[in-house]
Amino acid sequence: MELLLLPFRWIYRGLVWFANSPRTLIMSYLLMIVVAGVLYSHAERKSAADSVWWAVVTASTVGYGDISPTTTEGRVLAALLISTMVLLVIPLITAHFASRLIVDDDAFEHDEQEELKADVRRLRALIEELAARQGIEVPEPERREPLNAPGSAAPLWERSARSGRRRRRR
Repeated sequence: MELLLLPFRWIYRGLVWFANSPRTLIMSYLLMIVVAGVLYSHAERKSAADSVWWAVVTASTVGYGDISPTTTEGRVLAALLISTMVLLVIPLITAHFASRLIVDDDAFEHDEQEELKADVRRLRALIEELAARQGIEVPEPERREPLNAPGSAAPLWERSARSGRRRRRR
């Protein structure tokens, strides 16, 4: 079973690599246009300029109709180009740029989280020490899973709302 999943893992890793590199995304888009244009010019006996124009119009799914494939090879190429662009390249480009635009500036970084945890531990120790001097018993904190944990009992919409937003210290 592990052997059967190996190609899918490679494909997934390749997609992640593509999605995280704008240079690679743009270069792969341009390479697809050029390769599709060259293949189209051979299949349809069109000029290189017309073939690249066809590839750009087809890949962008505009499809003006001024140039269209008439051979079976040209139509298969058009179907592959459209499918690849619509199902793979355009979503990867969109996801990459969307991930750059959607940044939570209020999110704590790892070092800040560790500092806060250490502060809470020191406060807890101080409270226990003060309580011991006064003869007060401090209850143990209840253990619960993180609010945003995937297996949390709360529905997803409540988990994100309960976690709240925090201001990042500068």
